[in-house]
Amino acid sequence: MSTTPTSPTPAAFPGGTILGYPRIGRRRELKKAVESFWAGRTDAVDLEVAAGTLRRETARRLVDLGLNPDDGSVPGSFSYYDQVLDVVALLGAVPARFRDLLDDEDGSLELDGYFTVARGRGEDAPLEMTKWFDTNYHYLVPEISETTPVSFADHRIVREYAEAKEAGVTTRPVLVGPVTFLALSKAADEAGEGFHPLDRLDDVVAAYADLLRALAAVGVPWVQLDEPALVTDSLDVPAERLHAAIASAYRTLATGLARETDDDTASEDSAGERPAILVTAPFGGLHEDALALLAATDVDAIAIDLVKGAVPAGSLDGAVPGLEGKTLVAGVIDGHNVWRADLAAKLDVVESLRGLGAGALAVGTSTSLLHVPHDVEDEVFDQQAAGTTLDPRLRDWLAFADQKVGEVATLARALADGRGAVADALAASSAAVASRATAAGVVVPAVRDRAAALTDADFARGPYAERAAAQAARLNLPPLPTTTIGSFPQTPEIRKARAAWTKGELADADYSTAMREEIGRVVALQEELGLDVLVHGEPERNDMVQYFAEQLDGFAVTANGWVQSYGSRCVRPPILWGDVQRPAPITVEWSAYTASLTDKPVKGMLTGPVTILAWSFVRDDQPLGDTANQVGLALRDEIADLEAAGIGIVQVDEPALRELLPLRRADQPAYLDWSVGSFRLATSGVDAATQIHTHLCYSEFGEVIGAIDGLDADVTSVEAARSRMEIVPELADAGYSRGIGPGVYDIHSPRVPSSDEVTELLTLAVKAIDPALVWVNPDCGLKTRRYAEVEPALAHLVAAAREVRAAL
Repeated sequence: MSTTPTSPTPAAFPGGTILGYPRIGRRRELKKAVESFWAGRTDAVDLEVAAGTLRRETARRLVDLGLNPDDGSVPGSFSYYDQVLDVVALLGAVPARFRDLLDDEDGSLELDGYFTVARGRGEDAPLEMTKWFDTNYHYLVPEISETTPVSFADHRIVREYAEAKEAGVTTRPVLVGPVTFLALSKAADEAGEGFHPLDRLDDVVAAYADLLRALAAVGVPWVQLDEPALVTDSLDVPAERLHAAIASAYRTLATGLARETDDDTASEDSAGERPAILVTAPFGGLHEDALALLAATDVDAIAIDLVKGAVPAGSLDGAVPGLEGKTLVAGVIDGHNVWRADLAAKLDVVESLRGLGAGALAVGTSTSLLHVPHDVEDEVFDQQAAGTTLDPRLRDWLAFADQKVGEVATLARALADGRGAVADALAASSAAVASRATAAGVVVPAVRDRAAALTDADFARGPYAERAAAQAARLNLPPLPTTTIGSFPQTPEIRKARAAWTKGELADADYSTAMREEIGRVVALQEELGLDVLVHGEPERNDMVQYFAEQLDGFAVTANGWVQSYGSRCVRPPILWGDVQRPAPITVEWSAYTASLTDKPVKGMLTGPVTILAWSFVRDDQPLGDTANQVGLALRDEIADLEAAGIGIVQVDEPALRELLPLRRADQPAYLDWSVGSFRLATSGVDAATQIHTHLCYSEFGEVIGAIDGLDADVTSVEAARSRMEIVPELADAGYSRGIGPGVYDIHSPRVPSSDEVTELLTLAVKAIDPALVWVNPDCGLKTRRYAEVEPALAHLVAAAREVRAAL
């Protein structure tokens, strides 16, 4: 056995694989273990034991579902919190404010330090958080400078491989690729002018090379490096530089480090320097020349997304040079949505790739399965059973993570043994797709007719100046009015009452009484704190999207369909399967009751159409814009009823506006047109004196400033605390001239900002934009926080507003 940097034949690769798997546990075991550790109820050893158990159970589960335990088919894609933070820990690349957390000898982070970087401590803010490409997952943004320490500091990924091997499964370690890691990073505050994190590419690649050597030393056959930066042109990195970085990185990692082969012509000196390398490009189609770029390197396999993307134009005209020595992994099973695949059609796509000239073809998922729930079989489909959540018809239409693994295994067998070997499975999938297309409720003529009758007037309000004058007269608010985004902490008592009501153990009247008592407490607290515009706190809502989905036709919700949003935060995205309409008012009773308790203005709280789509699994059988307008019309009816009930402010949250933005700039104008249009459709039926708010969070707002303006909301609140008001000068430069509430309190961290810190942030805001436009609010809702944090933080917020107000 010897080695060679290049090989005319591909390294043996599984016929079918997935790019990653949900890591939170089927019943959110990891969430519970991590939060118990944070609360001090358990220690690091307990957490590591729980995580190890979960990893081993996952590996065995994937083998049971059809992945090979011996060839690297099973991805090792575990993370305690976030895959990008894992690379920060791998490299010891923490910001200067957290350097004291690094081990003095090897630069590694203990678990305490790892979570501190994610969550902050005292006056040290955590890493900024933003969306992961076009998903509802949020990652932590690394901060890199010329002096950031970079080395192979953390051997956790090596230990986890050995752990799985001892349990009888050969896993494939998975981590974010070096180029995508740096392309997604931001320059640290101490970085010099003109510095870009990609300037540290050589250092980062050297650390990755050390990692690959360590993995080879313990026998790892394959490693997966994710490079989704190759599918977007929306990063602040020119494509030329990105491509040069890819070529440089993989020249070092794939050519500079030899892999073990059956070729006897190479030197023994470098034997086993690296595992075989799979480079993936999920979330869209590769840049036009990126397939050729990757094929020209000595990586061993390339995975491409053939659900949201396609083979680059022209590639199918002939063989791509370099692919003859590689495996091409066809990502035809959708890792982003929950619909069952038409396996015969997917097999056609895989077979169409033969003309590319790859040394071998394999079947895979388009992305990691991190973005879908674990298992359809965890749901109840009997409509007569207690706790029923899903219509029985949906059983055959859906494929969660476990079902998708089965689909991959079926296609891999078909590729190896022919269609006849899986004829029954192909026929069953085709029948399920046909059944879904013709089911009652998928198309509702009355909904289609109403949408078809819309005119331009349905999407427009009167001039802002007239609205602002009418609203000022009605609301009579002070300068820098204070408010919150909507939700207040969901206490154990609230959750217990809602769970009992859902199970039928608490009568409707008793549940209503419990929720009204909680609303009364929240209103009293806000008045005591001195907030100017009040909310009801949303105690009746389990989730800002699921709550509406449960009361709109065309949606279904799950009992156990948990998906990780960030860190330990998990959500159950609804399933939007049919035409959408509102059968009855949803929020009016709660908002009207709240208004009866106070003389201060009360906001009605709704979730916007784009966010409902972004945070649901949406039907894929019609354009998203058509579905968004159906949701917009349902919300328009709700807003009309709120206005009729005397509610003078209605907030329609769109935190996901940026999340659905296409990764290619050429596709963005069409998206922004229908997404902005659906919001305006929902909000344009009100009187001039009714104030429309919206809320956006954790987005690169600079990319959608035009769309923010286009929403034509009277007041827009945005995340700004972690980025220290970065958005405000951008809005000022763009000529934004309506109300703006830049968040001054980061609610995604348990730390309580001081009055001085909030005053400093608010002062930055009023210096950058007309103070008459500025509102004062947290970054987001308070649902996930505790009252012990919320009450002092809001008190500081109000105090800061009064101090800055007095200085105007």
